[in-house]
Amino acid sequence: MGNSLSHLSDGTLRTKLSALVASDRTTTAHLLAHLAEFDSRRLYAKDGYPSMFVYCIRRLRFSEDVAFKRIRAARASSRFPLLLEAIADGRLHLTAAVLMAPHLKPENVADLIAAGTHKSKAEIEQLLAERFPQPDVATMLRALPAPGVPNSPSEQVPARVVAQGITARPELVGPGVANEACRPLAHRQVVPEPPRLSSQPCRVAPLAPKRFALQVTIGQETHDKLRRLQDLLGHSLPSGDVGQVLDKAFDALLEKLERAKCGAADRPRRCPPKPSPNPRHVPAHVKRKVWKRDGGRCAFVNDAGQRCPERKFLEYDHVVEVARGGRSTVEGIRLLCRAHNQLSAERTFGSQFMRTKREATMSGRDHISSRPPGLR
Repeated sequence: MGNSLSHLSDGTLRTKLSALVASDRTTTAHLLAHLAEFDSRRLYAKDGYPSMFVYCIRRLRFSEDVAFKRIRAARASSRFPLLLEAIADGRLHLTAAVLMAPHLKPENVADLIAAGTHKSKAEIEQLLAERFPQPDVATMLRALPAPGVPNSPSEQVPARVVAQGITARPELVGPGVANEACRPLAHRQVVPEPPRLSSQPCRVAPLAPKRFALQVTIGQETHDKLRRLQDLLGHSLPSGDVGQVLDKAFDALLEKLERAKCGAADRPRRCPPKPSPNPRHVPAHVKRKVWKRDGGRCAFVNDAGQRCPERKFLEYDHVVEVARGGRSTVEGIRLLCRAHNQLSAERTFGSQFMRTKREATMSGRDHISSRPPGLR
């Protein structure tokens, strides 16, 4: 395909661009409809992926942001088909649908779409703020510069900042924070912290090979714990470098979690523990070997040889169900993510049976959560 369109007249270019935009909107609406149906059938699990989000990134090659927006818009449009019509004819853009999604209800969807027609992202945000007001965000001070930091943000030197008395490494400071920290104190403002998405409580960005920037807001208790760790590590880590402190803290936490989650131990017990009367119980020595064998990763592989990449929300699953005589041995246990554990159960017991079980479980949880605390 040639990239040069210089031969087109202004009128032709304008007409073709408008036609392409209209076609793109229609295509986007069709794409959302297909994503919603694919998601509802949970076909991503059959293709070897733990979630629709991972499927969109790994299989469809979407970016994380594109995947998030389209999945949210697709799920909203499956409940409110009016969204697809509004996107297809250009009344709403995709970002508008994403912003509106958490607020949509059967009684307000038509009104919100009408109010948001042909509005920009900023105008949609203003509309939602007016109709669904949120409490004020906390007011916070920017990080303060350490002594010797130049006042001019244009000077190309690493910025070191002190936040609540803790010295941070230069690579832990984002460009916006570094620039603010370099401004003279008299010119600095008290500004409200911008709202954060619950799915993005912190930011980790690559800087160079094997080097990453971490930007995160911590509370007073976490700050105090960090200071205590710096003090306790004073002999072995005199600099108190936050990155090295975190590395040591992560090592200690990983050791604790691996003991609990996968039965990791430096020296297993000499005497084997007594067998549990519960047939679903998985002994610690079995967990250790299964975790090592499966590499701490979901073991599901689809017919095409695609192995699930999920490493979170893993569960020890009986290859042969306990109800069918399965045993908690190394050969009889595997690691599966939540999605593929459910898929395995559906293949054995049927999707309708498992759907009924899930609905009964959720109904029981809702019933308990609705009772007064003293009666739970």
